[in-house]
Amino acid sequence: MLHNLTKLEILILQNCRIDVLDGSLTKDLKSLIEITLILEPSVTIFSSFVENLIQLKFLYVWRLNVLCSCSNAWIVPWSKNSEEVIVQAFNPPMEELKCSATNGTNHLDFAHYTEEVCYFEKEFVLFVSTSLSVITFVLAVLVQRFAGSYLTPLYHIVHGWLWEALGQDGKRHYRYDAFVSYSGKDEGWVVEQLLPNLERRGPLFLRLCLHSRDFPVGQDIVENITDSLYSSRWTLCLVSRSYLRSAWCSLELQLATCRLQVEQRDVLILVFLEKVPSRLLSAHHRLARLLKTRTYLAWPEDAEQHTAFWDKIWDKLKPETGDQA
Repeated sequence: MLHNLTKLEILILQNCRIDVLDGSLTKDLKSLIEITLILEPSVTIFSSFVENLIQLKFLYVWRLNVLCSCSNAWIVPWSKNSEEVIVQAFNPPMEELKCSATNGTNHLDFAHYTEEVCYFEKEFVLFVSTSLSVITFVLAVLVQRFAGSYLTPLYHIVHGWLWEALGQDGKRHYRYDAFVSYSGKDEGWVVEQLLPNLERRGPLFLRLCLHSRDFPVGQDIVENITDSLYSSRWTLCLVSRSYLRSAWCSLELQLATCRLQVEQRDVLILVFLEKVPSRLLSAHHRLARLLKTRTYLAWPEDAEQHTAFWDKIWDKLKPETGDQA
């Protein structure tokens, strides 16, 4: 009924039994200057009702009875603070406005009701949402700052746990038979002893992963370590004094032990290249715990025992016939 009345200047709504007033009623009343509302039933008036009335100068309200709803909360402060529109309410005046609840209970002070219920809820929700946003941002910065390099390893640890929990640990296809974790200062031993006695011994031929040879160039180091470790059937840790002083070797050992705990199967071999004083081992709690529960190998000083040493590692690492690519 009110659509297309673009030149209407005065409107009186009396006993229309309209229980909701919103912007859909006034979208075309661009020229309306004065409006009078005489409303008997309880009504909900949305703020959009007056937003379209760009020429409105006078609003008169008689026997206004609003519902106790936060949708009506804007009425009292708007009527007091509006500079463009003169608002006059009669029987009752705006400062004595009551409201009716859906359960039939009336609130004698609508302004107090809105301050207690509506504005508190909005402020509280705003406070909580802002606080959570700030906390989330701070935590994200802290995680990125102090644990960013461990996110990829954490992903693989969780992935391995889910794989194990869902019972999908059947036949896996590995790129390598063993990931070799060693200090760069022990690379001479790896080249002169490890590679000739394991990788070049065959058939069957072992596939070893060495960080100096097999890590893709340009890829993140932690991601390289994690991908290579989880792409290998075994992790072979070559422990020495240099190994214990290396932060990267410590990370590799940590990831290997996490994988050991997640998969609950034998995937880790410890080899001591030299005698390490107990005072050095005591500082590496993870390795010290492993030595209490796992058998490890030590590189023999007697050259006559080298063959037996390599045979033990070979028997442990050699792939099954069906796994050989």
